[in-house]
Amino acid sequence: MGHKRFPTETPAVVTCGLPYANGKLHLGHLRTYVGGDVLTRGLRTLGQRTAFVSGSDMHGTPIAVNARQDGVSPESFALKWHETYQTTFPRFHIEFDNYGHTHDEANTALTQEIVNTLDERGYIYESELDVAWDAELDQPLPDRYIEGTCPYCGATARGDECENCGRHLEPGELEQPHSILTDNPATYRTRRHKFFRLSEFEDYLREFIDRLEGTSNAKNQPREWIENELRDWNITRDLDWGIDYPGDGGDDLVLYVWVDAPVEYIASTKQYSDRVGTATFDWEQAWKQGDGELIHVIGRDIIQHHTVFWPAMLHGVDYTEPRAVVASGFMTLDGDAFSTSRQHAVWVDDYLDAGLDPDLYRYYITTGTGFQHDLDFSWEHFQERVNDELIGTIGNFCYRTLLFAARNYEGAPDGTIGADVRDRIGEACTAFQDGINAYSTREAANAGVGLARFGNQYLQRHEPWTLTDSDPERAMQVIRECIQLVKAIAILLEPVMPGKSAQLWEQLGETSSVQTATLDTVVEPPAAAFGEPSELFEPISNEQIDDLNEQLRNQRTEE
Repeated sequence: MGHKRFPTETPAVVTCGLPYANGKLHLGHLRTYVGGDVLTRGLRTLGQRTAFVSGSDMHGTPIAVNARQDGVSPESFALKWHETYQTTFPRFHIEFDNYGHTHDEANTALTQEIVNTLDERGYIYESELDVAWDAELDQPLPDRYIEGTCPYCGATARGDECENCGRHLEPGELEQPHSILTDNPATYRTRRHKFFRLSEFEDYLREFIDRLEGTSNAKNQPREWIENELRDWNITRDLDWGIDYPGDGGDDLVLYVWVDAPVEYIASTKQYSDRVGTATFDWEQAWKQGDGELIHVIGRDIIQHHTVFWPAMLHGVDYTEPRAVVASGFMTLDGDAFSTSRQHAVWVDDYLDAGLDPDLYRYYITTGTGFQHDLDFSWEHFQERVNDELIGTIGNFCYRTLLFAARNYEGAPDGTIGADVRDRIGEACTAFQDGINAYSTREAANAGVGLARFGNQYLQRHEPWTLTDSDPERAMQVIRECIQLVKAIAILLEPVMPGKSAQLWEQLGETSSVQTATLDTVVEPPAAAFGEPSELFEPISNEQIDDLNEQLRNQRTEE
């Protein structure tokens, strides 16, 4: 049975894949979080009750490795970056209802409770495992402490996953492994570890994938993994950083990071519910009573975790399964992969320090291509799209309309909306709703952009400035309809450009918040009075682009 279209009467939870609390954020990182924020705002524009949650991933070997290099504890290292992310996301209008982290009490308690329940139900067992070991340091080498060759595609891979083919790798699968600490070939020692009986969920997962909504990459990739026979999943590691295994026989083991990381989605929702009250949002209704519309917005590299491991865990403890997994494509910079090690990146702070509005980038990545497709960023293309589309199409129509109305009528003149304009607004609203229901933020955004294009054509075709003397009533009618189009554009583009939409809303003389406006309000009469508007967007000059490109070249050279 298919899912009901949004909006539904049941609550929705939109989550974003947790960022590793492991270093600075660049523009490539933001694609997932902007995508989740746009989808959340779009759902709310439809009238859907929605919680938007995420948190920092504090555990795992990358953090342990980097903390060791910095000479600090993993906790203090991760907490520093967590606090940085908490302040960075809102600067791009990414407004989580709750942003927690995996090392807090809520996630620790909930993770251990879920693992205990899986254990009690017979889904966890103990078995011997050959683990990689550094003989020189006499210590285990879990996950990213080793590198080698992927047995599936032959690419260089880390101990727990291959970025090239997206495969999760179990301990012992990596070929020609060597320690990243000493570069010595890894030896192996036999240890006892805990395993999750993933193989018992094969039939369930086949049916789950058939029900799953979202992007096609998130639905097609797991079919291949399931068809190739599921193997049980090693869920513990020889580390002293992470959440302790709660059951018997795990005194010196912590849970694998991909056990506790997705539980943070639940813990963060619970923290939000505890703060606002269950009357506003009930986390148990969403996660434990099967009534939630759960949507995971993630990067393409973690599809397997969200479509195989995670739903099996949820099913094993009778929690709600995800309704949709929405997986982004990769982002490149000037045709090459973003790289923190090579400093081939546009850092979030540098973007903002350049005086660039965050809504410009939100628009660029939302409308540039479908969310699941790869997207390249260049300053030249960014400039072109800002100057041609945001200024030439959206800004041009809204500014000309409101300026003419303010100067000639001191606001919106009396009048009604003709069938042509009303139908066009209705078509845009339908396209917006279809886009959100298809998890296509690009399609939803283009509904507003298309309305601006129509508005420019309508304004140019009817030329109200030529009618003020010869046919003043017709001039008033045309500009009244154009103002209605501007109001609809502000509502439809709020999910993508919340800052600019709020500015446009204020210029329209509206006293409410555009964030609370829904599709039901797009044809409500605009405010009667408003003053002359300011330009929504400023053009980006060639000199500014030259400076930004030079900065990028210099930081690569300085590495």
